[in-house]
Amino acid sequence: MASSNAFDLSGRTAVVTGGYGVLGGSIALGLANAGVRVALLGRRADALAAKRDELRAAGAEVMTLAADAMDEAQLAQARDRVIDAWGSIDILINAAGGNVQRARNDSSSIFDVPLDAFDEVLRLNLHGSVIPTVAFGRVMAERGAGSIINISSMAALQALSGVMGYSVAKAGIDNFTRWMAVEMARKHRGVRVNAVAPGFFVTTQNRAVLVQADGSPTARAQRILERTPMGRFGTPEELIGTILWLCSDAASFVTGVVIPVDGGFSAFSGV
Repeated sequence: MASSNAFDLSGRTAVVTGGYGVLGGSIALGLANAGVRVALLGRRADALAAKRDELRAAGAEVMTLAADAMDEAQLAQARDRVIDAWGSIDILINAAGGNVQRARNDSSSIFDVPLDAFDEVLRLNLHGSVIPTVAFGRVMAERGAGSIINISSMAALQALSGVMGYSVAKAGIDNFTRWMAVEMARKHRGVRVNAVAPGFFVTTQNRAVLVQADGSPTARAQRILERTPMGRFGTPEELIGTILWLCSDAASFVTGVVIPVDGGFSAFSGV
């Protein structure tokens, strides 16, 4: 039975891949505000340093891990650094990912998309979560405790034009989440694996697709808003409550689920 402080995360340690992105950075700050020690992982040292300074200014205990989420050797070194400094890893947030412009076909045929672009976006969004899960999840498995959260997408649930590679990768994330949840629950009791599927949030990568220079929505964004019952885009902070719950003991019997945070987009038929 969950205790009265089942939502308390203070003193735990989290690794957040893609921790300097709009969504990953917001999640990292939300965890830090809940008393979690946060290790930010990403390829860009300058962006890591900027986000580290932001979190430290908010009173967080934070470290940076300059590593590629698809490089096993770099991830192993990063894992060892966290263990040496803080002794454990309790939470992994797989927030690394994003689209690849060359893999989009918004105004062209899918037959014009280079296959290496498809491979790139697939690796970034699927392998970029699988490989860190194996690297950091090993520590949790040895302890028999921990929470892993993947970032899915509305693109996993239904066809979104122009983003085949991204959609295929995120559908893979949903299946990987369920598969790894079962594997962990059966062989490493206490390790839970879940995913959050954000609806439409304006980020650095998709801003040009959703927002015109004058701040008004693009034609694509307008169609999205018409299909979102709440009639607006989400804000990064609106992911945090679900993330904190999934990380906490309050969700101790929750594993293998993909939770939409989407303003009702996935529930609406359009009619």
